[in-house]
Amino acid sequence: MSHTTVPANLPVPVDNGECDHVTGSSFPPLDLPTTSGSTVNLVKPHGLTIIFCYPRTAAPGEIVPDEWNAIPGARGCTPQACSVRDLLSELKAHGVENVYGLSTQSTEYQQEVKERLHLPYDLISDDKLIFVRDLNLPTIEWKGDKLVKRITLAVSEGKIIRTWYPVFPTDKNAEEVLKWLKNREA
Repeated sequence: MSHTTVPANLPVPVDNGECDHVTGSSFPPLDLPTTSGSTVNLVKPHGLTIIFCYPRTAAPGEIVPDEWNAIPGARGCTPQACSVRDLLSELKAHGVENVYGLSTQSTEYQQEVKERLHLPYDLISDDKLIFVRDLNLPTIEWKGDKLVKRITLAVSEGKIIRTWYPVFPTDKNAEEVLKWLKNREA
């Protein structure tokens, strides 16, 4: 199965309240490394920013094991990133100034992903899980690594003003964000 498609038989994640505390929270004052070689601190005014957090993207040629597919909400990082890429101009046309993807993978790993998928936005590395801990985001364990569960955040003026959790199906998340933006304008 291609990494760019979402299998039809994936288990659906359930909203268990793990992210109820996030909306309305102040964004942590962190300088996080990006794939452009700089850092970003989202407490500083940046306009409306969308950050989609995802567990991990597979390496080129990596076979996604059935155990990964069995974790509700785990599969679909590449389709999510590509759907954001494909709708980026529309997101920006409706008020989004910045878009970032965030995972606990290293910046070096993410740079390969950004190039391979032709992503026109930066990916943020939280490989030390500082961001995840500061916001008390839910995690999953995979092969000895702690990974962030999939959640999307809308941030404005240093506050998280909207969250999407759980995110499913992953390839429709950018469409959901765009719908919210359009409703805000109405």
